[in-house]
Amino acid sequence: MTKRYQTESASVAAVQDLSLNVKRGEFVALVGRSGCGKSTLLHLAGAVDFPTSGEVVLEGQVTSRMNDRELTRLRREKVGFIFQSFQLLHTLTVVENVELPLLLARKGNARATAVERLRWVGIEQYADRLTHQLSGGQQQRVAIARALAHEPSILLADEPTGNLDTATGEVVLDLLQRTAKEFGVTVIMATHSAESTACVNRVVHMRDGRIEQVDIPAAVR
Repeated sequence: MTKRYQTESASVAAVQDLSLNVKRGEFVALVGRSGCGKSTLLHLAGAVDFPTSGEVVLEGQVTSRMNDRELTRLRREKVGFIFQSFQLLHTLTVVENVELPLLLARKGNARATAVERLRWVGIEQYADRLTHQLSGGQQQRVAIARALAHEPSILLADEPTGNLDTATGEVVLDLLQRTAKEFGVTVIMATHSAESTACVNRVVHMRDGRIEQVDIPAAVR
């Protein structure tokens, strides 16, 4: 598939002639310099954006053929996102942040599910605090709990350890690895850090919108 953006002077390919199949429960890292197409690929995979040519198939559905209602339902039920900057709502408590996507999807037992997800990431004791009262690592764990609250099929993480120190980043990576193993969720992570790729199943190296090579870390061979 290819994704092009039109600027004032030219058409630019953010992703070009790219083909990637990711299995359920697989943890894949996208690695490359800024501007190589990692974030664009995540947006395409999560049906936030759509290819100029070619197709993205998610849960057996071609995203570009879906209407707005179908896309909204797909994103709310099947896709979870984690960002470098956490993207939490600071006017809500920790548990309210995790509960929010469940309420939007009109799911039952939203509060109980939110508390259970916080317990899984190890910070249920902070449920009633405001998010700005937490450390960066704790906020990212809230973001993971929120992304998993609705039991998605795919979790997309854009530089999830970018604002964290090494030790805290390792905690987040361990949670992402457990997400794939314990829940069978497909995890695709964009990262600049070579150290972040040791625990993944495959490392996809990108350059200028293309896949340059694919490696399997020694730890999982």
